[in-house]
Amino acid sequence: MRILITGGAGFIGSHLAERLVSEGHDVVALDDLSTGQKKNLASLEGNNHFRFIEGSVLDADLVDQLVDDADMVFHMAAAVGVKLIMDEPSRSILTNITGTENVLKAAIPGKTPTFIASTSEVYGKTTKFPFAEDDDMTIGATKNLRWSYASAKQLDEFLALAYAREVDLPVVVLRFFNTTGPRQTGRYGMVLPNFVVNALT
Repeated sequence: MRILITGGAGFIGSHLAERLVSEGHDVVALDDLSTGQKKNLASLEGNNHFRFIEGSVLDADLVDQLVDDADMVFHMAAAVGVKLIMDEPSRSILTNITGTENVLKAAIPGKTPTFIASTSEVYGKTTKFPFAEDDDMTIGATKNLRWSYASAKQLDEFLALAYAREVDLPVVVLRFFNTTGPRQTGRYGMVLPNFVVNALT
């Protein structure tokens, strides 16, 4: 199977690329390297089943071309990390909403199955546990830019589910919760990598 991973040089995307290649799939990783790192893909260098393309999900023409050549898309590209979201909220909003729109629109003609990475942040300020996907959501005030990430990801989910209903686009949305592991960087405010580095130091 030919698989496109947007954000393929990121922490999660790079592990996914390795797994899919190991299972015999042909993988293309698209990443603008704004938060991902090419060294995350070092194990795949020279592999005939893997190709890296430096580019952005905001480039609609490039996204159209890559999705058209794919049998499945894992849309992992996003502006992530509390620090980045607070420092550059407009970039975060644009990347997360426009990038997802570009991927979904490109998937419509071929009804390409598309996975959309969302976040537990969309649950907002709920105090109900356990969370449920059909819970009402309470998001903080717009003056607190932290909530722009949750709102952008909510719109990603709404758009994916709208296309699923309107044109039968096969989509899956997954809300990640505090993922951590090898290759995660603390550069953008991730707590555990920073804790480990500080402990070792």
